[in-house]
Amino acid sequence: MNILPWHDTEFCRLLAEKARLPHAILIQGCQGIGKAAFARALSQALLCESPAPTGAACGSCAACHWLEGGTHPDYRQIEPASLAENTAEEQTTDKKASLQITIEQIRALPAFIGISSHRGGSKVVLIHPAEALNVNAANALLKSLEEPPARTYFLLISHRPHSLLPTIKSRCRQLTLPGPTPEVAAAWLKSQGMANPELGLAQAGNAPLTALALDNEEYWRLRNAFLNAIASPNLDSLALAERIRDYPIPQVVNWLQKWSYDLVSQKFLKTIRYNPDQETALAGAAAQVDALSALRFHREMVRLQRIVNHPLNPRLFIEQILITYAGLLQTRRSDV
Repeated sequence: MNILPWHDTEFCRLLAEKARLPHAILIQGCQGIGKAAFARALSQALLCESPAPTGAACGSCAACHWLEGGTHPDYRQIEPASLAENTAEEQTTDKKASLQITIEQIRALPAFIGISSHRGGSKVVLIHPAEALNVNAANALLKSLEEPPARTYFLLISHRPHSLLPTIKSRCRQLTLPGPTPEVAAAWLKSQGMANPELGLAQAGNAPLTALALDNEEYWRLRNAFLNAIASPNLDSLALAERIRDYPIPQVVNWLQKWSYDLVSQKFLKTIRYNPDQETALAGAAAQVDALSALRFHREMVRLQRIVNHPLNPRLFIEQILITYAGLLQTRRSDV
């Protein structure tokens, strides 16, 4: 398991104090920069039975092979069902996978950490992302974090550490991982075969793993069609809602959040962050909108991110957003 090159320094620093690591580490930073890869590489180093002199995992012992195969008996990875790989049960049911880490998942931890290690070494619990813990699960986790057995390590990954309970953060060493510079990120994406890394990084907020996940023709086809539609001077919000009824709602709101950010930025600063390929369309739209109304719309898109995964009526949800955006474009026209 390899960490990404921009995290080499932090990883080597941790390995240098491997024998003195605290029992709980909160690995935090922006989403899409490689925190999960870092945590899994650290897990492997802690469980490896023939580590290198630097403390890194050998990659060839039985423990390393088991971890890579997801069968190591002394390792637990806890994440929402929505992030886990599809199981046979999930493939035969229409029930929506949970976005939360539940208390039932956390209640299984005492039995895991309370018995002796199968391999006579360390035990590792990786929780990803920690903010997915619901309130009951977070409170239950505190008991395990307080006084775990020797050589038991908790690695918590968080994209939004401010949303975690203070009592959880106080029981962990907090390690903030940096993202790469745009130049380093673009070079890495090119090495992965990405044709237009600069645009991908702009869309992903300079998060290279997020950008890499966007590198498919379907994403760009849908995104371009949607942005062209909302940039049209003849936007028909209800017709557009019908056309995009099968689009993932979180993706649509994400596009609108980034578009509205660029509208405001273009309006005030004449700069564009997320959609540099739409500079002409954004300049035209920015000339039409009222600055305060655009800012309010952007704030609403940010707020909607909290509920975007479970709207009560998805069709009406999208229609209302697009009607509001169409009204935003009309505001300035009516003032002229």
